Amino acid sequence: MLIIRELAFGPRRFSELKADLPGISANVLTQRLGELESRGIVRKISLPPPASVQVYEATPWGLEAAPLIGALGKWAARSPDHDPSLPMSHAALMMSFETLFDPARAADMDARLGFRFGNVDYVATVRCGSIRVERRPIEDVDVTFTGTPMNMVAAIHGGAPPEQVDVRVEGSPEIARRFMSLFPLPPKAF
Repeated sequence: MLIIRELAFGPRRFSELKADLPGISANVLTQRLGELESRGIVRKISLPPPASVQVYEATPWGLEAAPLIGALGKWAARSPDHDPSLPMSHAALMMSFETLFDPARAADMDARLGFRFGNVDYVATVRCGSIRVERRPIEDVDVTFTGTPMNMVAAIHGGAPPEQVDVRVEGSPEIARRFMSLFPLPPKAF
């Protein structure tokens, strides 16, 4: 499930997957990717020049599992033992936006927000009570957030002021604040 989560927003190199799945060995990741490939859930492709590298991508059938993985994440966040300080990848954070998004809080919002994690960019479009997240270059956005995934988790899900957790926010402060209010954590199960 974690590999599908990491591939939910587009193809990734083996080294990128390994870096964003802490604790997994190269051998175990190779084995898991091979199993997923043999079952038609993941495929290995070569990017065209100038990149000319091999990457893994989820097949359309594999991507059907992404909403289920997000729902499991939301379910797990209800556990009293849930530890929000554990490492979270940029793909996991973006999936949490889709999963925890509250359409009622965004009913009249129309904004595009960029997220920069080193050399990886995402754009989230919030319009008419819905959200769409894409991994792509940041262009024509109202706000750009720059930082590490965990620092953004602290700001967006944890309520910490961005400047106190080393998240740079460029653009409309009003839109940034409003966006950060769209993802309430679910109540604890007990």
